[in-house]
Amino acid sequence: MLEVAVGDTCIAMTAEFRPELRNTLDNGLVALGLDARALAPPLLAYLALLIRWNHTYNLTAIRDPADMIGKHLLDSLAMHSHVTAGALADLGTGPGLPGIPLALAHPALQVTLVESNGKKARFLREAVRSLGLPNARVAESRAEALDQPGAYDLITARALTSLRGIIDMGGHLLAHGGSLLAMKGARPDQEIADLPAGWRLAAVHPLHVPGVNAERHLVVVGRSSASL
Repeated sequence: MLEVAVGDTCIAMTAEFRPELRNTLDNGLVALGLDARALAPPLLAYLALLIRWNHTYNLTAIRDPADMIGKHLLDSLAMHSHVTAGALADLGTGPGLPGIPLALAHPALQVTLVESNGKKARFLREAVRSLGLPNARVAESRAEALDQPGAYDLITARALTSLRGIIDMGGHLLAHGGSLLAMKGARPDQEIADLPAGWRLAAVHPLHVPGVNAERHLVVVGRSSASL
């Protein structure tokens, strides 16, 4: 059993973390313009916790550590260059994706991990504690029930629902001038056409996820000027 040091905490690693997996993560982080030396240890510590808890709590259907590096960690971080400092709510975050990787990559970003499932929320609280993440907190709540109107500069969601569905659930959380950053696979032109009144498309950014052979897009949506 190996251990990874994160701050003053040592987190046990499973034997599944072969050296080539660290190389895959390092290379992926470099390809995304991130500091692999600083980010790889806490990301692997997070992944070790996720693997350990997943045996009991079934937090994610992806169980191969190599797939987790690409489809969870690097996929979450592919949007990092479009994230600014401020407050971000990650809606339906599940086991903390993309919120925890983004909180690790952006220490000035205040991340609220919004998750209604009790088992997943327990894992999230343990991950935040173990990783020593002062810029992340857990809100065990459905997004639509979170009573923090206009509290967030950014809201994001990964594989949650349609753009309209995300806005219906969490649009009230977004500050005026803020942005919804929705992570999608293929460009969702029909969802864009179905945006509710008062909302507009700001941008669609194709994303490249190192090691993942699949389309990824970041759809940026804001309130229309008429709704401000």
